[in-house]
Amino acid sequence: MSFTGSLVPIAVGAVAVVLVLGLVNMLRGGSANTSQKLMRLRVVLQFIAILVIVGVLWWRGG
Repeated sequence: MSFTGSLVPIAVGAVAVVLVLGLVNMLRGGSANTSQKLMRLRVVLQFIAILVIVGVLWWRGG
């Protein structure tokens, strides 16, 4: 797998990890402040993941 091909799973995996952490925090009745921070981080990571996906598609000429 090439470098650009490995960027997409890493970006999507990072979003998934933060999403699971947020769900676990919510289900355990954790801090609302922590949930808010995780939600903001997830949105930023989703934006980065979209940029990575579009960049890889552009780089591969697709």
